[in-house]
Amino acid sequence: MGKPSAPRPPAVPDQKTAADLASVLPMTATVKDGHLFIGGVDTVELAHEAGTALYVMDEQHIRHQLREYVKWTRYHWKDVDVIYAGKAFLSLQMARLVAEEGCSLLCASGGELAYAIRAEFPMERVQVHGNNKTDYELEECVDAGVGRLVVDSLFEMDRLSAIAEARGVKQSILIRVTPGIEADTHDFIQTGQEDSKFGFGLAEGLAMRAVKHALELPGIDLAGLHMHIGSQIFALHSFSAAIEVAVHFMQEIRDETGHTIRELDTGGGLGIAYGLPDEPSTIKDYGKVVVDGIKEHCEEHGLPVPKMMVEPGRSIVANAGVTLYTVGSIKEIPNIRTYVAVDGGMSDNIRPSLYDAHYEALIANKADKPREMIATVAGKHCESGDILVHDAPLQCPESGDILCVCATGAYCQSMSSNYNKQVRPGVVFVNEGEWRWTVKRETYADLMAQDVE
Repeated sequence: MGKPSAPRPPAVPDQKTAADLASVLPMTATVKDGHLFIGGVDTVELAHEAGTALYVMDEQHIRHQLREYVKWTRYHWKDVDVIYAGKAFLSLQMARLVAEEGCSLLCASGGELAYAIRAEFPMERVQVHGNNKTDYELEECVDAGVGRLVVDSLFEMDRLSAIAEARGVKQSILIRVTPGIEADTHDFIQTGQEDSKFGFGLAEGLAMRAVKHALELPGIDLAGLHMHIGSQIFALHSFSAAIEVAVHFMQEIRDETGHTIRELDTGGGLGIAYGLPDEPSTIKDYGKVVVDGIKEHCEEHGLPVPKMMVEPGRSIVANAGVTLYTVGSIKEIPNIRTYVAVDGGMSDNIRPSLYDAHYEALIANKADKPREMIATVAGKHCESGDILVHDAPLQCPESGDILCVCATGAYCQSMSSNYNKQVRPGVVFVNEGEWRWTVKRETYADLMAQDVE
């Protein structure tokens, strides 16, 4: 099975300043006059002006990551499509940024597709997946003209065929297969093992049955295969093993049906550094393993090299983002721990409660000071498990300080909630000394907008 987070050794003050946290901070992070700057913007002044809690995204970092994926995949094969996974973080401005960088967009719901449509994202560069799309969502996809729809069940395939045929169109699809590879990651974010709610397993001929069914249906164009083995993966051999299985299946498809798979989507999942000990693989190495692996296995099987697709999400935006909070109460329990409470918590970052995820933190207005104590950063919600950072190094805090939690650009805003009727934080983009809202902070009126009196 995949490995849950390994037990962390007891924390000790590490005396590190913000300058030592480059691996978990946005690429433009610097320290000036004791304050943390991102994108040329003083995060302390930003917190005072825009309010907290606040998500801050480094636009330069996001663009750099997208360009690195394009560079290091197409370096090995020109026909590679970099598809940003919008589930990690999506706003109208984010969708337009992805389009500007010449990348594609992956949507996992009708709501995410609605963002793509509103942002006027080129529909031929949109891909939609999900294990239980409704009829309405399938109709939205066909009517919008999405480039690829990832099919997850025979039930869905039949419904899509009927919808496309009724409209007199042919919808290109990818069939999602589960390659039976258990990626070296947390159990909750594995998706490629045989026992998965996603896709068709290769065992018992399920995936081959799906392929043959797709080839018989009207209104369906079987363009290729899709796989995704999990998230936050450091070990590139997991990708290599899955690619070997997928290409072998491509050969079986050709041998049994005569159909040649034109496209292969290897999913996403490349890990990032949440903590200082983390050493994720580079995009450069990932590109070589994925692209060269597909080419080599296709050559072995006498197959034409397909159009390739990769779906980065977390590795595009996670380290591009931080969350700023204002410190409130500080509670020391002698011989146990010190709690530093902030004006946010599990409603804006559920990952520590959900996955026992670990983050690095620092005091933004004391960024040049060493982290000389151990503290637990607690949220404001009515849950004992509302902890953002557990027993970690931190500069000595005072009420009113601006606390920064690093690497929160992925799966924090997108998984946020209104628990305890907390308003969701706003999101700002910072770039070249300027900041702008990309998602405004919610108000109490927003909380009650859908209530019926």
